[in-house]
Amino acid sequence: MTVLSIIRDCLDALLHPSARYDALTRARHRAFMAPRLLGSLAAFAAFPVYLVLRGAPSAIEVLAFGWLIAPILLSWFLSRTGRYEGAHVLSSLSLAGLIMAIAGTTGGIESFAAIWLVVVPLEAALSASRRVAAFASLLALSCAGILILVSQFGLSPATDTSTAERGVLMAFGVASATLYAAGLAFGAESLARTSVTLLSREEERYRLLARNMSDVISRHQRNGAVQFISPAAEAMLGMPVGQLLGHGLFDRVHVADRPAYLTALSDAARGDVRSVEFRLRREPDGSERERADFIWVEMRCRPLEQDSLREAAAELEVVAVMRDVTDRKLGEQALDQARSAAEAADAAKTRFLATMSHELRTPLNAIIGFSEMIAQEQTMMLGAAQRKEYAELINASGQHLLSVVNGILDMSKMESGNFEIASEPFAPRAQLMHCCNLLALKARENGVDLVTDAPQDLPVMTGDPRALKQIVLNLVANAIKFTERGGQVIVSASASASQLTLRVSDTGVGIAPDDLKRVGAPFFQAGQTYQRRHEGTGLGLSIVKSLVALHLGELTVQSRLGEGTSVIVKLPLVYTPPQAKGSDLKVSDNKASDKKPVESKVTTLNPVPRHEPQDQPALVKKSA
Repeated sequence: MTVLSIIRDCLDALLHPSARYDALTRARHRAFMAPRLLGSLAAFAAFPVYLVLRGAPSAIEVLAFGWLIAPILLSWFLSRTGRYEGAHVLSSLSLAGLIMAIAGTTGGIESFAAIWLVVVPLEAALSASRRVAAFASLLALSCAGILILVSQFGLSPATDTSTAERGVLMAFGVASATLYAAGLAFGAESLARTSVTLLSREEERYRLLARNMSDVISRHQRNGAVQFISPAAEAMLGMPVGQLLGHGLFDRVHVADRPAYLTALSDAARGDVRSVEFRLRREPDGSERERADFIWVEMRCRPLEQDSLREAAAELEVVAVMRDVTDRKLGEQALDQARSAAEAADAAKTRFLATMSHELRTPLNAIIGFSEMIAQEQTMMLGAAQRKEYAELINASGQHLLSVVNGILDMSKMESGNFEIASEPFAPRAQLMHCCNLLALKARENGVDLVTDAPQDLPVMTGDPRALKQIVLNLVANAIKFTERGGQVIVSASASASQLTLRVSDTGVGIAPDDLKRVGAPFFQAGQTYQRRHEGTGLGLSIVKSLVALHLGELTVQSRLGEGTSVIVKLPLVYTPPQAKGSDLKVSDNKASDKKPVESKVTTLNPVPRHEPQDQPALVKKSA
């Protein structure tokens, strides 16, 4: 093993660099160089012994020993150039030349050397090249034809060997040719075994990659038909690989993504490298077959390397690598949603600042202006009636400021979890009638007909009366504010076995469908800021939504632009502190298909000292 290893290392050192990185090419180069170098060296080592035993050599013997230099030159040629086929061609020429030289002087076609012409194509077969084998075959036939012609026309020199000597030489020629052919056969078998071993190792390596890598490797025709797909597709799509062959994979591509999928394969078939992302339908478990979903897949495809004959006969095929990128797409969607939320929060902040600058500056200007006029009453000669009027204006402006601040503080408490529901028994009809009476004057001033429909037999409910009062005041005040003169606001109440239903309907301006989706968002006001005709911070309906959620109730808003709005509040008759419950805010524009519930959070609140409910309604703009 040590000697063989040394010989192998020496041969590897002689190999051309182009043959060192491919195992099969390396084995072929070694098989070409090893017997020639070893045979030549053995012949040169035996030549002195031959001279001692034989004496002076003949011309044929000198020619034969001279030919032993040719294998060394051929090995040097292959080592320097790496041209394996060229080395075999030169080897065939040198062997044929030696045979012709010996046969030409020893009887032509009847020479013992003529049998060696059979060996020429056999040796060329080791090149694994059809062109070299064809050339060697034609060369051997040509040499045989020349020898036949030489013999027929008597051009070959006469030999003085006896019949017995000719027989011995012929036997030597056949035996030596047979031994050389046997060596070629063993060399061919060794190369074939090496090729099979290397191929098996390569297949095992690729089989290991195909079976264990998570990426899916597939081979496609230009029209997308799958010819091969790796077993990883079964884990990715949850179905056997056989069902994905042909157009099975295409049938699972999302309909909207099929044009991009086919375009990428078509471009790759024309020689380009393409990358595309699309959705694939994943087959769920048998128990969840009705819940099949789609996964996002990134596919990189490129043309498959093929020989020139196949390329000329047909279009290029495509090899593709597919990878599940669903997690990345979900992350991108989450980032987009977070970015949209941040942009919406920034827009809400801008709207809030614009609204508050108007809501605070207007009453403050009135307070400062009229207070300065009262302070300078001696100079301005104000009468008692004017002072009283100015004081009333200052008081009204201060009350408006207080309502704005109270609304912001209440909203802040609700969002921070510091607003507590103080539950106690109370009569909801009395609270409802009291709130409507407070707003009756405002309705008359605006030319709006306020109608109250509250049955006398409304049952007593357990809850927070100030929260119900704030809900009614905000809803009715909003309805009056956004109803044109001559319109109507209807406040009705009814009770079932377990809940109280309060409905506030108006014939006002209504809410646009786009704004309707954002009903209840803090500081949001329907319509553009520059289109506002009413004062308010956009907190009214948001406060109502939060109070209803704290009562474990349900708020539904139905509206159609230009026709009016209807707000329905459902509250439990007996309030119980929530454990892990939620409340829904449902928004609709009177179309059954457009009613989409929007979740509203219910937060466990920290207890705070209860304060008395305020009678002043929060005059805020009807908001989304």
